[in-house]
Amino acid sequence: MNHLHLLLRPSVRCLRAVAARPARPVRLLSAGTDLQRTLGDMVKKDKVVVFIKGTPAEPMCGFSNAVVQILRMHGVENYAAYNVLDDQDLRQGIKEFSNWPTIPQVYLNSEFVGGCDILLQMHQNGDLVEELSKLGISSALAKAKKGESE
Repeated sequence: MNHLHLLLRPSVRCLRAVAARPARPVRLLSAGTDLQRTLGDMVKKDKVVVFIKGTPAEPMCGFSNAVVQILRMHGVENYAAYNVLDDQDLRQGIKEFSNWPTIPQVYLNSEFVGGCDILLQMHQNGDLVEELSKLGISSALAKAKKGESE
């Protein structure tokens, strides 16, 4: 069975609030905002939350692109994505919030997982399938492999 269409389908729900706006930077955070509480709310927005450079449709760096592609391979479509290039406060704030110096950053069920390298490792060793399952998300990649073995 050909599952390629599942892997190449674009993520439509990502950045749903930003999609209707013009392609200019959107200021998500301001200096007066309680940054830690705001970021805490952001990572709780969906079961899967990513902070990337660019958008899922147009990642602006190879590492962000890799995170988007890994999620796409697993059929994860319903996730919140935040473009850190739109807001310098967001870009710096998420690094401080997670105590992790780089972007992209991935959160599963409000818990910081890591960046591109860690997500790639989880993908390669099968841990990502297990973690997605805990969230009630069935990996399309696992389904495809199961179908091949039957």
